[in-house]
Amino acid sequence: MNFRKDINGLRAIAVIAVVLFHFNENWMPGGFAGVDVFFVISGFLMTGIIFKKIEQDNFSILNFYVARANRIIPALAALCFVLLLLGWFFLNPVDYKALGKHAGSSVMFVSNIIYWKDSGYFDAASQEKWLLHTWSLSVEWQFYILYPLVLVAMRKLMSLRFMKATILIGTIIGFVFSVLITYKSPSAAFYLLPTRAWEMMIGGVAYLYPINANEKTKKIMEWAGIALIVLSYFLLSEHNLWPGYLSFVPVIGAFLLIQANRSNSIVTDHIIFQRLGKWSYSIYLWHWPLVVAMYFYNLSQQFIFYGIALSVLLGFLSNKYIESINFKTRFSSSIDYLKCKPVYFSTTLFVLSGVIYLSNGMLGRFEGQAAEKYQNAMQAIGDWEYPKPNLIVHNTEVRFIKGNSDKNILFIGASHIEQTFPYAEKIRSPFNIYYVTDGGCFIAPSFEHPLSDCANIQNYEKIITGVNFDKIITSIYTLDRDLSDNSVTKNQQIVQRVKEYNEFLKFAKENAKEVYMILGEPKGSEFDPKLSVRNNLNTFITRQQARKYYSLHYEALEQLDEKDGVYIIDPIDYLCDDVCMTMDDNYKFYYKDATHMRPWYAKEKLAYLESIFNK
Repeated sequence: MNFRKDINGLRAIAVIAVVLFHFNENWMPGGFAGVDVFFVISGFLMTGIIFKKIEQDNFSILNFYVARANRIIPALAALCFVLLLLGWFFLNPVDYKALGKHAGSSVMFVSNIIYWKDSGYFDAASQEKWLLHTWSLSVEWQFYILYPLVLVAMRKLMSLRFMKATILIGTIIGFVFSVLITYKSPSAAFYLLPTRAWEMMIGGVAYLYPINANEKTKKIMEWAGIALIVLSYFLLSEHNLWPGYLSFVPVIGAFLLIQANRSNSIVTDHIIFQRLGKWSYSIYLWHWPLVVAMYFYNLSQQFIFYGIALSVLLGFLSNKYIESINFKTRFSSSIDYLKCKPVYFSTTLFVLSGVIYLSNGMLGRFEGQAAEKYQNAMQAIGDWEYPKPNLIVHNTEVRFIKGNSDKNILFIGASHIEQTFPYAEKIRSPFNIYYVTDGGCFIAPSFEHPLSDCANIQNYEKIITGVNFDKIITSIYTLDRDLSDNSVTKNQQIVQRVKEYNEFLKFAKENAKEVYMILGEPKGSEFDPKLSVRNNLNTFITRQQARKYYSLHYEALEQLDEKDGVYIIDPIDYLCDDVCMTMDDNYKFYYKDATHMRPWYAKEKLAYLESIFNK
């Protein structure tokens, strides 16, 4: 396709937003929508390339794949190689192993699937993942693989006119599907191709159905598009479900700007936007590792400005010396396509990444106690025993442990209820034990979680009235989760949650003989195996430190009118002596992360719950 300055400038508008959002989300709260703009651009360009060749009846899928590999892989491979090289010197085995996993998935263009599978309540902070941003490249690559295959198959079955109409209809269906899945499974909707494909397809619609307009109308379209994109950058935030229906705003903005096709725009044609647009792919690649470095090494906020400048510099250098390399795109026979050099870059890096991952982050670099501590940390991370539901009761998912009596116990809450499961399974209580949980959620209808509808625990009336429970055990742990940054709104949320939790306690007391409330366990970065070995943290915290984390909980207890008659259990009284230890003398970590016990520790230390099961 002919080079279009407006699209190059649109790339700049997209990458500026993404970079600013990642370095400081307060500057541009909806800057993540820049990725959606990139998707529209990709769809437009790829549709143009494919359809032009199909219309000329000389489209080659292999040529198309090679061209995409030559464009995308070299700069990505260079980034991964540099990170793996630096990781050898600066990352401990725990973090180096994770980098190996993510680098391998990135060069194979499946990182979006890996990050989706790893996402959820126990997911590591995004700032710990050096290559998290490659999820969008994986989505695009998967689209590049499938899209031409579908179009070639369609061409054998229908005319070009019907092909175009099918793409238009598919785009509309894809958008509706994306909206529905965003509500049902937000994480899958964010990371996976099926819910993102419509954004690239609408770019295709822009190519297939160009709007012929006069200059005045084009200018209106351009400015309307810019306005929609920029408004989305400032009015949206990470608290919005995404992509969802709101993604239509920046996407249609990009669509309008592309349709305007104004090569003499005072915005997109500006030299700064043209330069940034030219370097945008490499800027996107290099900026995120700099953001992660700030987090890893606790660099001051002043580094943000250096980080942004360095992102642009590295983007410029990468574009000039790596992206500009002209690799061979046409080969005389099918077997000759195996000579595509960028494919070997990916393969080599995949093997190297695999070696790093399988060797536990090159653990052999360390000896003695250090190696033992790192090994124990890797064993602790992800150590969790909570099975999938094995029973459905009144449309509620239940983990059920059968006893030998007709008495029933209900454990209801979030992951801090889930962590008691190994102990409940171990003691073989005579009670039938029901676990009804939603990770990260709180028993209050007003509570909203970005990754879950919390339906199991918020619809507690169904399960409690449907089964005759002798005892109900709950936790107040997530009372202060996902609160607003605004102090006024935050206080309103707390008041509302306390009110609704009161209603739950009242309902529970009316329908069970005994009700128990478990307060928070000792927690903190010292308990997190990953942070402990990375920052060489203390192996204990004091009781005072442990209780300080829960000051809001203790204040809320005073406001719970229905706590009378509820048995309140404070784990800190049982798990701490003068101090709360984070590991034993053999560097065996007690927790899997900063807040959750490992199964073996729960089995040993939750004996304070024994009376509940046997009383």
